Amino acid sequence: MTTQTVAAPERAGERPPGRGGGRPKQNREAIFLFLPALLPVLLLSVYPLVRGIALGFTDARAGLNVDTNFIGFGNFGKLLHNDLFWDSFRIGLIWTVSVTVLQFVAALGLALLLNTDIKFRGVARTLALIPWAMPPVVVAIMWRLLLHPTNGPVNEILQGLHLTDQPINFLGDFSTALPAVIVVGIWVGMPMTTVTLLAGLQSIDRSLYEAAAVDGAGAWSQFRHVTLPQLRTVIVAITSLDMIWNFNSFGLVYVLTAGGPGGKTMLPMLFAYNEAFRYGNFGMAAAMGDVMVVIIIVFLAFYLRNRLRSQA
Repeated sequence: MTTQTVAAPERAGERPPGRGGGRPKQNREAIFLFLPALLPVLLLSVYPLVRGIALGFTDARAGLNVDTNFIGFGNFGKLLHNDLFWDSFRIGLIWTVSVTVLQFVAALGLALLLNTDIKFRGVARTLALIPWAMPPVVVAIMWRLLLHPTNGPVNEILQGLHLTDQPINFLGDFSTALPAVIVVGIWVGMPMTTVTLLAGLQSIDRSLYEAAAVDGAGAWSQFRHVTLPQLRTVIVAITSLDMIWNFNSFGLVYVLTAGGPGGKTMLPMLFAYNEAFRYGNFGMAAAMGDVMVVIIIVFLAFYLRNRLRSQA
C-alpha cells in the first residue's frame, strides 16, 4: 500500500517558502549594509573624478568670483602645442618604464633568493618589507640626506673608495637627477613586487622541478621552462599594476627634486600640480589629468584583458 502526501493548500496572499518571498527584503537590507562603504567612495573618489574630468573642458582659474566658461576641447588643443607638457610626458614614460622593468628584475632576483632555504630567511623576508612600510615622504627625505653632495654618506663612500674625486650632486645635476630618482623609485616599490612574486613561486608545484631535473634540465632550463611560465599570470598582474602606480607617482619625486633641476624630473603629475597650484590654471591642469586618466584606462584594459585571458 502506497502512501501519498497531499500538499496543504496555500492560504490566500501567502507565498510558499523557497519561492523568493524574502528576496526583496534581503536586497533592501543588503543595500543599507552596502551604503556605508559606497558613500565614501562616491563622495571622495567618483565625484572628484567626474568633477575633474568636466573641469578639463572649461577655462577655470584660481580666485574668488572668477567666471568659468565651457571651452570644449580648447585646453586639449593647447596641450598638443605645449612642448613642456610633451617633455614631462616623455620623462614620465622613461620614469615609468625604467622603474617598472628594473624593479621587476630586482624583485624577481630577491624573490628567488628568499624562496631558497637560506639562513635567517624569516628575518630577510621581514627586512625586505621595510621600504614598503615607510611613507613615501619619509623615504624621500631619507634619500635626500643619503645623497647630499657634501654631507651624504653615499658621496663619502665613493670618495673613500677613490671612485670619484669631487662630491656628486646626485639630485641637483642635470645628468644624474633622473637616474638617482629612478633608483629611489626602484627601492621603494620593490618590496611589494617581491612579495607578490614570492607568493607565486611558493605556489608552483615542486613535482614540475623534479620532472625537469629527471629530464636533465639544469637550473637555467628549469627557470626558463618551469618558473617563468608558471609565473606568467603573476608577472602580468604585478607589472601592469606597477606601471599604473609608477605613472601616478607624485609625493616621492616632489620631495626629492620638485621636478628639477631644470625640469629634468618633471613628471606629468608634477607638471599638472604646478599648472594648478602655482599658476592657477585649473582648467588646463584638469585637462592634463584627463589625458592621464585615458592612459591609466589603457593600462587597466591591458591588465584586465590578460587577467580574463588567463582565467579562460
